[in-house]
Amino acid sequence: MREDVATTSLRVWSQPATRPGHQEMDIPEIPGCVCGRRGGGEVGSLSGSIGMAPWVDTNGATTPSSVSTSLLTKNKPFPIRGERANYVNTPHVIVMVGLPARGKTYMAKKLTRYLNWIGIKTKVFNLGEYRRRMTQKYKNHNFFRSDNEEAMALRQRCAMEALDDVGIWLENEGGEVAVFDATNTTMLRRRHIFEKVVVEMEYKLFYVESICDDPSIIESNIREVKVSSPDYSGMTSEDALNDFLQRIEHYMDMYQPLDEEAEDHLSFMKVYNTGQKVVVHKHEGHIQARIVYYLMNTHVTPRTIYLARHGESMCNKMGRIGGDADLSENGERFGEALAQYIKEQDIPKLRVWTSWLKRTIQTSKGIDAPQERWKALNEIDAGICEEMTYADIKQKFPVDFAARDQNKFSYRYPRGESYEDLVARLEPVIMELERQGNVLLIAHQAVIRCLLAYFLDKPSDKLPYIEVPLHTIIKLTPVAYGCRVEYIPIDVPAVNTHRPKPEVPGELEDTVFPQCMEMDS
Repeated sequence: MREDVATTSLRVWSQPATRPGHQEMDIPEIPGCVCGRRGGGEVGSLSGSIGMAPWVDTNGATTPSSVSTSLLTKNKPFPIRGERANYVNTPHVIVMVGLPARGKTYMAKKLTRYLNWIGIKTKVFNLGEYRRRMTQKYKNHNFFRSDNEEAMALRQRCAMEALDDVGIWLENEGGEVAVFDATNTTMLRRRHIFEKVVVEMEYKLFYVESICDDPSIIESNIREVKVSSPDYSGMTSEDALNDFLQRIEHYMDMYQPLDEEAEDHLSFMKVYNTGQKVVVHKHEGHIQARIVYYLMNTHVTPRTIYLARHGESMCNKMGRIGGDADLSENGERFGEALAQYIKEQDIPKLRVWTSWLKRTIQTSKGIDAPQERWKALNEIDAGICEEMTYADIKQKFPVDFAARDQNKFSYRYPRGESYEDLVARLEPVIMELERQGNVLLIAHQAVIRCLLAYFLDKPSDKLPYIEVPLHTIIKLTPVAYGCRVEYIPIDVPAVNTHRPKPEVPGELEDTVFPQCMEMDS
């Protein structure tokens, strides 16, 4: 460092104050200038923009003249068109293994939904769809006999075509993880896949085998999903069931489970009876580790998840975001009505989760069930915009107000959070929800948007605009390949806090003033 430039004690945060362990760095004091601090107004002024104050010389003049530049353009640029950070340096192919009706497609779709939610671009390639496109109308189980050479060759050709499409998607369309959903029950098939994916394409490969010897689970899978397959259109349920059971017998004749000795070079995991037992062999890297951890936490036990925002708060009535306000009179009435609804439902072994904020705790106080407080369920941190109205933000910080409209998912409030940050914060909540039975979760608008995006498989650009009205219970029931959702309004008036995506970024329409609107009672 030059001798004529001293080091000041001023600190600059390199990350917003939403995580513990902030990094700080010393910056040199430039003669004749002082560096503005973010927010606070200690040096310089915000001049119509959220963020770091401009450079100020000793005479009070500001430089450069474009002081309206937002914090995010000065500090941490974000993608305007909605791209998310890339977490994968080498594409991965996840290959499902197992007999029919063992839950492979359920696991493949669920895993794909989770990886997309956390920002890893993932797609399922289902071999059955390729087979149906390549063949005439399905006739019967004889197509899957091991001695049906013509059909065996056709099935192998379908598999290679699907893997070619996997390579195209990963190479040319920005894919990060491809899930190859098929039985892949022989060592020969798995060797062909290894040669194609690892040797030829040079991608990482991870096998997930689903093993199930519980007759009740197998029968449930067949009756709920398989008999309604396009293969069995026009057939009775009993005929479809009998044909499918014979199909399974053909697969069992040639089934070779993943073998730790004969296939020691492969990375894989085995999941027994939908998660009762898990065996992991040579997993590599954080992507495979996250897949293992996620699948270890999932189950298929029937349960219901209830989501509800807190009752209307005083900040809601005034149109202010964030804060830790008490409930309004209508909010208290909603809490009483919610407790009565839960009592009438008589939900077995229900657990209630709330955030640490007063309005969710006050909403839950009348519910007779075990309760847990989660700091991770707190509302999105609006930073220096906490307890401001949208009109206030637009007036004081118009550049940033418009920037948030351009990409609401990635925009981070100064000293606050973005929706992308919130998804990361909520990942442990999702893991625990996947492990639980019946849960009532009382939280906040942004939090419930993130949770609904996970359960309903909504893309990140749609997530911040999911409508979550006050005084409404959202009932989620996991089904075979997704989630059934029901909205149950409670007959208590409340303001409308939903701000739809504006046609022009930065425009503020009359509909965003919640103090002027009330839901019909």
